[in-house]
Amino acid sequence: MFPFHGVDFMEIDSSLSDEEKLVRQTVREFVEKEVDPHIERWYREAEFPMHLVPAMAAMGFYGANLAGYGCAEMSNVEYGLIMQELERGDSGLRSFVSVQSALVMHPVWKFGSEEQKQRWLPALQQGEAIGCFGLTESDFGSNPGGMRTRAVKDGDGYILNGEKAWITSGTIADVSLIWARTEEGVRGFLVEKGTPGFTAQDIKGKMSLRASVTSTLSLQDVRVASASMLPEAIGLKAALDCLTQARYGIGWGAVGAAMACYHEALEYAKVRKQFDDKPIASHQLIQEKFAEMITEITKAQLLALHVGRLKDQGRADHAHISMLKRNNVKIALDVARSARDILGANGVADEYPIFRHMCNLESVFTYEGTHNIHTLIIGERVTGIPAYK
Repeated sequence: MFPFHGVDFMEIDSSLSDEEKLVRQTVREFVEKEVDPHIERWYREAEFPMHLVPAMAAMGFYGANLAGYGCAEMSNVEYGLIMQELERGDSGLRSFVSVQSALVMHPVWKFGSEEQKQRWLPALQQGEAIGCFGLTESDFGSNPGGMRTRAVKDGDGYILNGEKAWITSGTIADVSLIWARTEEGVRGFLVEKGTPGFTAQDIKGKMSLRASVTSTLSLQDVRVASASMLPEAIGLKAALDCLTQARYGIGWGAVGAAMACYHEALEYAKVRKQFDDKPIASHQLIQEKFAEMITEITKAQLLALHVGRLKDQGRADHAHISMLKRNNVKIALDVARSARDILGANGVADEYPIFRHMCNLESVFTYEGTHNIHTLIIGERVTGIPAYK
């Protein structure tokens, strides 16, 4: 792995404030010190670095763009830069922070009661509690409206039954936000670890996101109090609002993965010699790859920054963020594949980060709305005609 010095072909740094640059540099140094030297082993051994949870809390990563309850109250651009730098280290680490922030803290902050906020937000922000988001089911990934999980009113509480799959942080979570169908429609429930009938199990054998905990959740006659339901989260629209927040962070994170792959391939090409003892960076076909990669990365950087500015102005909506997620993850995966090609056989060795990023991005390409689902979201926006069926 070559030392990282940043990727900024179009002088985009000139559009960042000193505070934004400081946030990025702080996270970059954290990743270089605490993640880069160890991520190869964590990925090999499918180990999530639990010891980093309190350190990231101390740096204000969790709920960084939320206000109150101990949160850092950063701008959305600053939050995006955090996601970028974390995913430059590894998608699994960014996924953990993204779930904690956008899929657990955000819905409690936006849809929860004051009692729920007081109980959970400070603990989640400080890393004293870990959360997960239980929406996806085995048969209902891109169609969450088809979920089978049910919550039936029973006296002063609800009885939950169902299964959730592909849940980040499921087995290490202290609280799970479970989405279930009720007589009133889809509602969100905060289910604590240890509640009778509620179990979680890790998914083994992953070839992607190996340094991340991915789980299945099972609810068998799980009884929760009515006070565990998020009072303002009414209907599937609330769950989709949470996904919009997470997709925003993913759009930034993908830029980090792309930057890491591009940088590694560029430095490698400068020292790897072939044919007449010349560095392969001098070859026309290799330069064509770099020209394409840096152009796409630059476009992704500009898109992320502009959507971040719109979000800080309250003007970004779900279709804007769908374009951000769709474009940036796609170009990141393309960059990873080109970078792997440049490294030849070395591209599949885990002493270099490229193949790890490429495998991770295959999951990022799918989760939080597949590439095709975001295509249809954008298509509906520009035509006014939904085409999901």
